[in-house]
Amino acid sequence: MDALIDLFANTQAALYERVMQPMAFAMGLGSRLEDVFDATGWLLIGLLQITVMLVVIGPLQRWRPVEPVTDRLAIRTDVIYTVIHRLGLFRCVLFFTIDPWMDDRLGEMRAAGFGTFHLEDMWPGVTDGPWTSFLMYLVAFDFLNYWLHRAQHQFSPWWALHAVHHSQRQMTQWTDNRNHLLDDVLHALIWVMVAQVIGIAPSQFVAVVALTQLSESFQHANLRVSFGWWGERLWVSPRFHRTHHGVGIGHEAHGAHTLGGHNFGVLLPWWDMLFGTADFGTRFEPTGIRDQVEDGRDYGHGFWAQQRLGLQRFFSAWGTSSGV
Repeated sequence: MDALIDLFANTQAALYERVMQPMAFAMGLGSRLEDVFDATGWLLIGLLQITVMLVVIGPLQRWRPVEPVTDRLAIRTDVIYTVIHRLGLFRCVLFFTIDPWMDDRLGEMRAAGFGTFHLEDMWPGVTDGPWTSFLMYLVAFDFLNYWLHRAQHQFSPWWALHAVHHSQRQMTQWTDNRNHLLDDVLHALIWVMVAQVIGIAPSQFVAVVALTQLSESFQHANLRVSFGWWGERLWVSPRFHRTHHGVGIGHEAHGAHTLGGHNFGVLLPWWDMLFGTADFGTRFEPTGIRDQVEDGRDYGHGFWAQQRLGLQRFFSAWGTSSGV
């Protein structure tokens, strides 16, 4: 493990010194080199994730697909989303827009006493090792993700944005990043604030995000795979998450056009089991949104159409009930 960490650090340093730092100076960003170095790490992680997706998950999809690929245009749109997120384009936009505001807010939080607390300090002696503290933070952020995910399905304005993700009827490994950009901004802001409050180290934060993202790519794969009775209850599988995307099952109450659903867990199905939202059915459901399938509602086929229609739904959803 130490050798892998050293290899990553050396590669990040080399990429930064040879490519990213000269670009930063050329763009007049010499005062933000520390942020550029961090961005280099995210770029490297994104490249590694896409490599795993192409070399490992892609062949698995071709080996045991749930359904034949019939809409390659929809999949190509998802690839655009993945490139935007995993290769740092989304992060670059945040760097120039949201980050300065976030830096000010985080500075205010530190001045108020936040940032000195560390979650692992609650169990001294038990969490001294890096692996133990990493697992603790992984579970903590997955608990956060569960409730964020439920909120996306509970509140009409947020669902109006999150529906972009669920409107994919040809789900593949690329679908994970198919989100409305405003939805991603809200999610990122909450994660960064919580990270500051619970005191996770930057390196562990990167590792938690990277593992979560790669697992989510696998969960969305067009892959007829189950982890078995025990495995399905230990880690979210492609079948468990596909049920969440199932038409009229995963994001609506049974038999009604009202928000609700099942299988909100991102990594761990424990939260669904604990809070009564788990569905361990053995079927592989068709994916999409009920009014999209039954009523022909348009959620957009290309990137810009999906973003535009998502914003229209978002603004029209304010003041409405929790209906879809």
